[in-house]
Amino acid sequence: MSLSLEIVTPEAKVYSDTIDSVVIPTVEGEIGVLPGHIPLLTQIEHGELRVTKGNTIQWLAIGGGFAQIDGDRVRVLAEQAITEEKIDETAVEAAMKRAVQQLHEAKDMDPQQYEHLQSLVRYSGVQLAVKRRRR
Repeated sequence: MSLSLEIVTPEAKVYSDTIDSVVIPTVEGEIGVLPGHIPLLTQIEHGELRVTKGNTIQWLAIGGGFAQIDGDRVRVLAEQAITEEKIDETAVEAAMKRAVQQLHEAKDMDPQQYEHLQSLVRYSGVQLAVKRRRR
C-alpha cells in the first residue's frame, strides 16, 4: 500500500507523489503517517517534513499551515514549503540576518509585522537545518 501526498502553498504546488510514509511537524509534535491512517485534520508547525519512498528519504522545510489525512491521501496546505534541493543557503542566511536585525531595531513596530519577522526567522532556521542535514 502507498500514500498520495500533495503539498501546496499559496504560490505553487511544491510536492505531489505516491510515497510510503511521511512525518509531519504539528503544533503538538511530529506525527508519522502510514497508509490507512485514521482521518485527521491538524495544524502544522514550522519544521522539517520527512518523506519516505522506497529507500529514499526526502526532506522539506515547511512553515505553518494544515494537514488533512484521509486514509491513503495526505494533503498539506502550508504557508511556506520548499524541497531541500531548492534551498539557496546564502539567500536564506541573508534574509534571516536582515529579519533578525529588524527585530532588534524594532521599537514601535506593528504587532503583525513583528510576528511576520519572527515567522521569517523561524522558517529560515528550518530551511538551514534541512539544507545542512547532510554535512
